[in-house]
Amino acid sequence: MKYKLSYTGSLRTEMIHEGSGASINSDAPKDNHGKGEAFSPTDLSAVSLSSCMITVMGIHANKKGWGQLKISGSAEKVMQANPRRIKSISTDLSVGIERAHFTQQIQDELYKIAEDCPVALSLHPEIEQPLKISFYAY
Repeated sequence: MKYKLSYTGSLRTEMIHEGSGASINSDAPKDNHGKGEAFSPTDLSAVSLSSCMITVMGIHANKKGWGQLKISGSAEKVMQANPRRIKSISTDLSVGIERAHFTQQIQDELYKIAEDCPVALSLHPEIEQPLKISFYAY
């Protein structure tokens, strides 16, 4: 996949997904000379991890015929100062599974799928990635 990138000034960038034309803007965070008016590049890393976890669980559930998962949650990024980098990305998800498929085995499988998503496996091993998933039947 290819992307077009441009610096739009004032510590902001625009990124365009060539396949779809969708765009994302980023801004430097307030604590690093920016206005914090959009996701920072490290924010995008954090939400990429959580989004990847959600996506691969959905793909897996579809392949297995488990029906539509209901997933919501939050992510939190913690930075460290020296060197300035991401220290940890915590993900907290709530995952609804159709009652007919609500088993411990499926919950364990979905947890492992999320934990081993492509973004999780691509991040530097020193970045802590605590993951909490609360499962419920619907």
